[in-house]
Amino acid sequence: MKLSLICGAVVAFAALTPVGASADSPRHFLHDAIAGDNSEIALGNMAQEHAASGQVRDFGRTLSTDHSQARDHAQALADHMGIGRVRGMTPEAQRERDRLFGLHGRDFDREFVRYMIDDHRQDIAKFRDEAREHHGPVSQLARQQLPTLQKHLDMALAIQAHDDDRMADRNNGRGRWDHR
Repeated sequence: MKLSLICGAVVAFAALTPVGASADSPRHFLHDAIAGDNSEIALGNMAQEHAASGQVRDFGRTLSTDHSQARDHAQALADHMGIGRVRGMTPEAQRERDRLFGLHGRDFDREFVRYMIDDHRQDIAKFRDEAREHHGPVSQLARQQLPTLQKHLDMALAIQAHDDDRMADRNNGRGRWDHR
């Protein structure tokens, strides 16, 4: 299977990667990617419980499911590279979680979607950069995960556009009864 080929290449690649690797190293990228997956899972679960909109709850479910699979693949690669288990969320996601706990209803939904748009744009840029590198299986993993990240960004943008359209309709008086 592809994963066993990747794992074999990782073992050879890991032997060439110094333990105290630089911030741009494949080891650092994997660590950050897994922490990002943990963050998306936690925030996605939060959206499933607290979102007012069914569309946002469904988006949260998609995030949790897709990032759980991505984390499993990245963690398998990290294990073979001797990185070990990555636990916890990114500091940015922790701050967002705290901000979201103070919001309810549509305010929660809007802030959640806004954060996911910004976060996925940043993630896509990082994953594209890594995909262009020649870091063997780590760059391959980044390439494989890019379509899912783009799908998440597209979903968030569609939710935001739908919400913007609804607000514009309300502000223009559409949908009101015409009393003559």
